[in-house]
Parts: sequence; structure tokens; C-alpha cells
Amino acid sequence: MARDPRIQVSFLAVGGWDTHINQGAGQGQLARNLEQLGKGLVALQTGLAAAYQNTTIVVMSEFGRTVKENGNGGTDHGHGNVMWLLGGGIRGGKVYGEWTGLDPAQRHQGRDLAVTTDFRDVLGTVLTRRLAVDASKLQQVFPKYTGQVLNFV
Repeated sequence: MARDPRIQVSFLAVGGWDTHINQGAGQGQLARNLEQLGKGLVALQTGLAAAYQNTTIVVMSEFGRTVKENGNGGTDHGHGNVMWLLGGGIRGGKVYGEWTGLDPAQRHQGRDLAVTTDFRDVLGTVLTRRLAVDASKLQQVFPKYTGQVLNFV
């Protein structure tokens, strides 16, 4: 597969993650979605072949899910979330960020994970380190942003 130098950023939206009812355990809706996502990421990596080394893949959602199950066997919209980064040059194999734990006293409003890392720090790092965007220009992408560049690339 030839690399098209004109393609620098691409987006893909995958639905079906709003699991308010009957989320299920290892065989449920969430597990099936994660399995399909994993298979899709493997297919993407395989299809990119050597271009994968020059690619950064970011998997993220605009909201998290609550830690505590609701009365319908699902979870509701939450605050804290996870972002996955894959590709060449990513220092993987570890979790970056602060883990506050699952104790109810550590949770946001006692229900879900607190936000400990600004998503703009992650995306800003990808922009500056992988797409050579000057850090002084990040406020054009993220108005009023005054965050930091992280060390995962």
C-alpha cells in the first residue's frame, strides 16, 4: 500500500458504546464492542504495513462511563475516560497519567473516575511530536489551552 503524503489526519467514528441498559460482562455488549474494536485496530495495523511506523492512532471517546452499574444493568455517562495510542514511536506498554483508584471516596461524585489528564495534553503532544505543529500554535487548535507536552512519544 503506497503512502499518500497528502493524508495527515483521518477520523473514524464507531457507535454502539452508549450502554445504559444490559451492558453485560465478558460476553455482553461492551465486550463485543471491544472485541470488534481490537480486530479493527489489528486490521488497520496490518493494512498500513510499513507505514504503521509513521502513523499514530488515537482511540478516544468524548465521555467516559460510570464505574458503578446503574439499575438497568448498564452504566451512565461519566467523566474520566481512557485514551489509547498506538503506532510507531509510541512508548507503549504502560499506563500514563494518574490512577486514583476505584474507592468511592476517590471517584467523581462517588460514581465515576475523576479526570486526571487533560485530553488536550495528549492530542497536543501528538500534534507537536508527530505532526510537527509548533507548540506556540496549539492555542489555534485548542483556544485558551495552556497545558503541557507529555512524554509518551
